[in-house]
Amino acid sequence: MEFKTISDTENPLFNRREIEGELHAEVSPSREEVRKLISEKFSASEDIIKIRTIKGKFGSKVFLIVANIYKSKGDMDKIELKKKKDAESEKRIAEQKQAKVIEEKIEDISELKKED
Repeated sequence: MEFKTISDTENPLFNRREIEGELHAEVSPSREEVRKLISEKFSASEDIIKIRTIKGKFGSKVFLIVANIYKSKGDMDKIELKKKKDAESEKRIAEQKQAKVIEEKIEDISELKKED
């Protein structure tokens, strides 16, 4: 995949960079692939990149990509609307992290009891 930047503008009102570019690829790229590619090209974290659109024409191997790179995760959360699917996945990830912490604490307590 080859990414060519068409425009790169700074938007100080929303604390973000607005990127437009062309992506040359054999198959239609997923949002995760595009997010990873943009994070590598612009040296930004993947969690502060919002992919707006991926447009391709039938039979063409060129895709128009429109994305926003925010200054911080907080700026992105204030401005971008979350889809129900995204909100549920974030909730699930938070629950998994919390469950892992609880399991570790239980293991620590059980080890302390074995020492006594």
